[in-house]
Amino acid sequence: MEITRGAPIGRPRGFDADEALEQAMLVFWEQGYEGASLTDLTRAMGITRKSMYAAFGNKEELFRKALERYTEGPAAYAARALEKPSAREVATAFLAGSVSTTTRPGCPAGCLGVQGSLAAGEPGRVAQEALIAWRADGRAHLRHRFQRAVDEGDLPPGTDPELLARYLMTVANGIAVQAVDGATRSELRQVADAALRNWPPV
Repeated sequence: MEITRGAPIGRPRGFDADEALEQAMLVFWEQGYEGASLTDLTRAMGITRKSMYAAFGNKEELFRKALERYTEGPAAYAARALEKPSAREVATAFLAGSVSTTTRPGCPAGCLGVQGSLAAGEPGRVAQEALIAWRADGRAHLRHRFQRAVDEGDLPPGTDPELLARYLMTVANGIAVQAVDGATRSELRQVADAALRNWPPV
């Protein structure tokens, strides 16, 4: 719902842009880029299309902003995991965060970054490319962190940081898909534990 901010007469009504973006993020998270219609988005955001365009640009731009919000909010576990003192603790925290986020009460199941545009056609190409870049960026951060672990002797010499990063991302992405399919938090924690049983997988 649009709310006034005590603006002078003649000024357009304002709204809480932060809350509106939060609602847009949830719609994209649940329905994906192509599944989320402008009607769905503006209804959830509580604003008109005109206000949406003025504040956030078109649907593609709104999606990018929603993905940024997702990165800084629900998916912030990834950045926190990178700060752990050992590679094993990084991997453990990363997968634990994936399980927690993809099965979060009151939020859509799964991961916006995984299923946001998996089935996108040509109209969703921009969103698909944004998510491919988003996932690649996440993998690059893990790779750099694991390279540091090799350099510091925390991981064995000859360990392939790219392989470890891709392995973790693959398990996390699979966790997200399983969450959408109805797997419970407990079941997915067991998957994460199994994936880490022989760390590092080299």
